[in-house]
Amino acid sequence: MRVLLVEDDPALRLGISRVLQAEGWQVDAVADGGLALTATAVAPYDAAVLDLGLPRHDGFEVLRQWRELKLDFAVMILSARDELGNRVRALNEGADDFLAKPFESEELVARLRAIHRRRRQGVTNVLSLGGLSFNTDSRELRHGSERVALSPRETALVELLMASPGQAVPKARIVSTMSNWETSFTANAVEIYVLKLRRKLAGCGVNILTVRGVGYAMEAV
Repeated sequence: MRVLLVEDDPALRLGISRVLQAEGWQVDAVADGGLALTATAVAPYDAAVLDLGLPRHDGFEVLRQWRELKLDFAVMILSARDELGNRVRALNEGADDFLAKPFESEELVARLRAIHRRRRQGVTNVLSLGGLSFNTDSRELRHGSERVALSPRETALVELLMASPGQAVPKARIVSTMSNWETSFTANAVEIYVLKLRRKLAGCGVNILTVRGVGYAMEAV
């Protein structure tokens, strides 16, 4: 899942980014409403965490423009302005949920998972290939009943490859998915992570193939 975080407090922005990245999610973090609108004009997102008290354009204005543009990703409002009127207005204008500050990081993650799951109703949350199963909600990869330990970026790569079994996933798409605006990720780094996954998934009933000039594909054996 790719998440846009819109928060003007630097320390909180960094803390939330790290929490979400630890879940294996790709996070782009911006500090004001103008940058939030620019971000969604150039990149696709599955969800946004949006503060209300922002420079340039406040959160309500950002939310209104997103919905007028028919951008249909999930939006979690995260704000200290938790009066009933603000909560009702946010939900009426298209937010999926509202979490008041201060908050616990576990609740933020759980709520994001829940709204993403609701939007995916009718779509299976388990990807299966060979002897592997990957739960897109819990972010767990299993070989039979055993959990396979993965880093956040390894998790993102597994999800990409298992979502398109037997099909080549372009290297450029992998780079884009595994990057964010604060951390660069290169094509050479993709090769390193593919090598790590091949080692971890040996004996799990899958192969990761190199498709020359394109990227990588995972297939059952």
